[in-house]
Amino acid sequence: MSERIAVLLADDQKLIRAGFSALINAEEDMQVVAECGTGAEALRLARQHRPEVVLMDIRMPDGDGLAATAKISAEPALAGTKVIILTTFELDEYIIEAVRAGAAGFLVKDTEPAELLRAIRVVAEGDALLSPSVTRKMLAQLAQRAHTVHLPPGFDALTEREREVLSLVGEGCNNAELAHRLFITPLTAKTHVSRIMTKLGARDRSQLVVLAYESGLVQLGRLERDPYSGS
Repeated sequence: MSERIAVLLADDQKLIRAGFSALINAEEDMQVVAECGTGAEALRLARQHRPEVVLMDIRMPDGDGLAATAKISAEPALAGTKVIILTTFELDEYIIEAVRAGAAGFLVKDTEPAELLRAIRVVAEGDALLSPSVTRKMLAQLAQRAHTVHLPPGFDALTEREREVLSLVGEGCNNAELAHRLFITPLTAKTHVSRIMTKLGARDRSQLVVLAYESGLVQLGRLERDPYSGS
């Protein structure tokens, strides 16, 4: 990651972009490198600037944010670019679709400024996050499908320990919590998570949360708090 986190803003409302740009550029460790108002432009500028983070609106003309996110996530040359879906619409149908498209985060536009800045830093470091309210909606959706277990490709290759780790990631444990629960070091926990991502073809921890539920490893009734995939 560069010394300053490069951020691309993609939102079709100029006033929204101006507000985000002022907020981000006031920070010493991040800067806005480009702005746009369409999905197609977001993809073009991502290829041109290769930012660490893209703040992506869902509803934009000329290719929506989800389509642009999927294309960015699919390009090997943009493997270092993470997308945070930022929208006014906290609608159920978008949540899992955004994660499947490769979004590393999903926040609503009324998020507190400090939380948005923290999200940019977390995602730029390679972690992933979902706001608590969004996570509840995503898990509620997954719970409705709980009667159908879907084992993703590569699931059978997971060791017993890796399945245990995946289950805890699905419950919301970060690396430090994994280490505490499993009596291992945080570095070992991080290694386990990386291997699981590789075996399951997951881009980040947000996708691991979905896979943990769809595989049947985690059930909503076991959850005591909102899952948050952090460091």
